Amino acid sequence: MEKWQRNLFICTLACFIVSVGMSQMAPMLPLYIHSMGVDDPAEVARWSGIVFSLNFVSLAIFSPIWGRLSDRYGRKPMMLRATTWLGIIMIGMGLARNVYDLCALRLAQGALSGFLAATTPLISEQSPEKRAGWALSIFFTGQIAGSLIGPLIGGWMAETLGLRANFFMMAAFCFLGVVAQLFIHEDPHRKKGAASLSTREAFRSLEHPARLFGVFVTTFAVFFSLMSLQPVLTVYIAQLDPGSDHLALVSGAVFSSAGFASLLFASRLGKLSDRIGGRQVLFYSLLVAGLVSIPQAFVRHPWELGGLRFIHGIAAAGMMPAINYIIRQSVPTDMLGRIYGFNQSFQFVGMFAGAFLGGYIAATFGIRDLFLLSALLLFLSAGVCRLVVQKSGFSAHLYRFM
Repeated sequence: MEKWQRNLFICTLACFIVSVGMSQMAPMLPLYIHSMGVDDPAEVARWSGIVFSLNFVSLAIFSPIWGRLSDRYGRKPMMLRATTWLGIIMIGMGLARNVYDLCALRLAQGALSGFLAATTPLISEQSPEKRAGWALSIFFTGQIAGSLIGPLIGGWMAETLGLRANFFMMAAFCFLGVVAQLFIHEDPHRKKGAASLSTREAFRSLEHPARLFGVFVTTFAVFFSLMSLQPVLTVYIAQLDPGSDHLALVSGAVFSSAGFASLLFASRLGKLSDRIGGRQVLFYSLLVAGLVSIPQAFVRHPWELGGLRFIHGIAAAGMMPAINYIIRQSVPTDMLGRIYGFNQSFQFVGMFAGAFLGGYIAATFGIRDLFLLSALLLFLSAGVCRLVVQKSGFSAHLYRFM
């Protein structure tokens, strides 16, 4: 096994372990807040949203900083630092006394994390150019697999060990990820020239800065459209089947359908990116996601929604690996961490805005209109993607492909 393949395996394993731990938080957070003496269901929902979203705010601010430091001092040290910090924060959350403690800890978690801002460029720069799309999709698969399994393990541990003990188990998963990362091999020397440039100088030095800004906007729109639906999907399912005695089970199945689709198809779409280019995969993934969002607004049964969400998950599996692949092709290796960090800032802003505004839009205009808004954003993103491609040197190839 070559060095890049071994590092890919270790990073994917570490990401899987950390994702198993961190994905347990969302379903148990309302229960944990209720156990702190917040009894009003409306207040539980409000504080759950605040605590959960604060992490995205600080991540959006600090991801470029940690990415730049990984360019200068190495990916592995930043990965070890970020994962260790996540474990410490989880211990602190297990000892939290009230919701204000949770808010402070979630802000600190985002501010001092930066795991993906270091791991993604490590995989990207070490993978051969003709295998980079596949490698990034394998890493994405590990992340998705962990996020699917985590809530199941978290629910079982919360019932058997208790809510506070569950946070200590989440910390244990993070520290297991640290152990896995110790076996990563990274060349010790770093180029410090580009890492020492200011942000403005760094973007001016790029050959295609407009392409990157197009990618950033696309990332924001993709995650806004995904996260805006998350808070209201269960409510929508309840409207489709108001007499169901198994709402939680049906909702879980519909939620999971997209994740399982991404899990099954990510590596295949990664290979397709290597063969025809990440730009084409991103463009058509956005089109498919936009098209499949429209009928979701008009379904009559939960099983129809689940089938459409499965197709949506296939499209989602092509988006983020393709975006990371495009960045890899557009940026020098000694600036990858910083640029990936900026892209993740747009990702987290999109996640925060989507989660924050999704419920408001659904309450004001209706849940069905939210699916149509999601489709519109994805179509606009596909248009931005096409314009970015047409401005690159690959436009002729795109016309032949289409």
